Amino acid sequence: MSGPTSTVASRAGVNEEWLAKRVEDVLEPDLPICDPHHHLWDFPAHRYLLDQLRQDMEDGHNVVSTVFIECTAFYRAGGPDHLRPVGEVEFVNGVAAMAASGRYGDDRPCAAIAGRADLTLPDAQVREVLEAEVLAGGGRKGGEGRFKGIRHAAGWDKAAEVHNSHTDPPQGLYLRDDFRAGFKVLADMGLTFDAWLYHPQLPDLAALAAAFPHAKIVLDHCGGPLGVGPYQGRQDAYFADWQKDIRAIAAASDNVYVKIGGIGMKVNGRNFHEMAEPPSSEHLAEVWKPWIDTCIDAFSPKRSMFESNFPVDKVSGSYRTYWNAFKHIASGASADEKRWLFHDAAHSFYGLGTLGQ
Repeated sequence: MSGPTSTVASRAGVNEEWLAKRVEDVLEPDLPICDPHHHLWDFPAHRYLLDQLRQDMEDGHNVVSTVFIECTAFYRAGGPDHLRPVGEVEFVNGVAAMAASGRYGDDRPCAAIAGRADLTLPDAQVREVLEAEVLAGGGRKGGEGRFKGIRHAAGWDKAAEVHNSHTDPPQGLYLRDDFRAGFKVLADMGLTFDAWLYHPQLPDLAALAAAFPHAKIVLDHCGGPLGVGPYQGRQDAYFADWQKDIRAIAAASDNVYVKIGGIGMKVNGRNFHEMAEPPSSEHLAEVWKPWIDTCIDAFSPKRSMFESNFPVDKVSGSYRTYWNAFKHIASGASADEKRWLFHDAAHSFYGLGTLGQ
């Protein structure tokens, strides 16, 4: 990017000058946090790399570690097409190594990495990609690296206003035989799977989880409740159906987790970005609480993890405001429940160890 992000709206719609209009005191500043969902990229219209991530992480909350989630950044420019996503893991592992040097303090950005592999490829190619990403993440036989698994997004809707996922998935991806064959390879290797889809597709994930009860799956962004196009203003109308689908996924397998957050995007239809000033953490908490409480009730705190989804969700508020909102929502939880919600569920799912260990 040729100019500073503070003067223009970014690719993700981030307006730094607008965000600066709200600066809140940090709630529970000592509470350890693992942010299990953020991206890094350097696109023509927006840059979000280690410097920008650290600026957010160090804005008052005690964020001790993070998990990078794929976003098609820094793919290899050459070589076989199916191996191009390995470049993203190589890039992020380098960022993580920079942070692990201690040069920037004790925090561990990108302590875990979820890359991408196209699971609809032939089994041999799926395995080849995954093995290459294990190596790119510093893994070796007998030793575990930062690469933990993949995300293969399935977000699809027929409405033009709902932009399909960044990898342009077909309708019904998680139900396809070729996808499930590749998914079995992933599960048999003991790797994690981040599921991203929109709320009308939640039954597809319930069916996948039921078919692979031993696979480690995490549902991103509260299951993707939509609020644009034909779904505009209809969140209350479909809330009960969404609840039923969330509970079905939670019941499908004890190995399925949920990321609670990621519902400040434009596709969610709340239009926080159109307000004269950024919403307060109390306002965000009020809007999000029914959705987040449903997820926590269905999955339990031990399988629920608060997430930032930055910089995508940054369209609606700052990192400080977001984590304050989550702390408002969790204000009635016990200290042990907060430990799981803010740190240990993420560390447990991605194999990073928990505070209790």
